Amino acid sequence: MAGLHRIVLGLARVMALAGGTVLTILIVMTCLSILGRVGNSVLHWMTGVGLAAGFAQGMIDAGFGAIRGDFELVEAGMAFCIFAFLPFCTVSGGHAAVDVFTNVLPRGVNRALDVLIAVLMAVVMVVIAVQLNEGMARKISSGQTTLLLQFPVWWAYAGSLVGATLTALTACYVVILRGYEMLTGRVIAPNAVGANH
Repeated sequence: MAGLHRIVLGLARVMALAGGTVLTILIVMTCLSILGRVGNSVLHWMTGVGLAAGFAQGMIDAGFGAIRGDFELVEAGMAFCIFAFLPFCTVSGGHAAVDVFTNVLPRGVNRALDVLIAVLMAVVMVVIAVQLNEGMARKISSGQTTLLLQFPVWWAYAGSLVGATLTALTACYVVILRGYEMLTGRVIAPNAVGANH
């Protein structure tokens, strides 16, 4: 079980790193787009200022300004990032937990609660993955594209579906893990919420 846990944790880390990379790219792109938008406004102002007018108009004509389709890219990229971080959060027990009342419960009850919470998470993630898959199929058949960049909308669904599917599989694994920990009394995942009980 410990070897399988290392594999699942490793896959979840790779997915989180991919999400972090995409998020970093989106942040840099957004900053550049904002700078371009501000710069474009300054250039438009400069077109009315004597000697700088020619330079400013040349920069505007060259396309200096906001990154075209930045909102579309952020929207699609953030959907991927959210689902890319979920597998690691799920396997490491990083989801928010309010344990004010459960701290006073016996260890066995807390372990049973951990199993129940893991089952609920698995069910929710499987439903989300199935719905994303159906939504992606509808977008593929409709041929819908984004307004500015004209890339197929289903691409964003596909990126999110990868993370959602891995999260669903990870959540199912966590159900087995929590059940094993409850039955054996052994803690496999020391960072998990269940390990604190």
